[in-house]
Amino acid sequence: MSVIAEKIFKLRSYTPLPFIVLMLIFQKASIESIIIGFVVIIIGEYFRLWGVSYAGSETRTTGNVGGTFLVVSGAYAFVRNPLYIGNMLMYIGVGIMSMALFPYLLIIAIIFFFFQYTVIINEEETFLHTKYGKSYENYCDAVPKLIPNRKRYLNPGLDQPPLNIKAGLRSEKRTLQAVTIIVILIIIRYISI
Repeated sequence: MSVIAEKIFKLRSYTPLPFIVLMLIFQKASIESIIIGFVVIIIGEYFRLWGVSYAGSETRTTGNVGGTFLVVSGAYAFVRNPLYIGNMLMYIGVGIMSMALFPYLLIIAIIFFFFQYTVIINEEETFLHTKYGKSYENYCDAVPKLIPNRKRYLNPGLDQPPLNIKAGLRSEKRTLQAVTIIVILIIIRYISI
């Protein structure tokens, strides 16, 4: 893993903080923006929960890129990176809710996170290609990287972890807490302005 990619991977949980602070400071929310943004956040969290309910807590690692399974089930049967899609949707949802410096701050955030996730995805894909070879190549040929496919990838017989919503919710606890706090802060600021 390159030094830059390693730093980005290790800090990926903290990189949203400056954007969130700016979105709270410069908030110009309306009831419509709060509702629309909240719906987008829910869709993003749905992708994340669906993904971690198969991939498990391995998605929470801050060390090196890696994984026990080549997960091709659940959300992974439609898109190779459902957690990153979920994150992007959640960031977009917060941006819409807050309407802070809209649309400029949101556009900058999208560009930044697209760059961040591209670097991380490239490292993860290098690892997966090395570990799973032809199975991963076949999967990549059939399943898009970031835009969900309407057609489900049919597992060619790869071992898969079971769907475990309870473990997924446990893994998502920190994300759900953070998003809840952000949503509450946006609503409080909206009400108090």
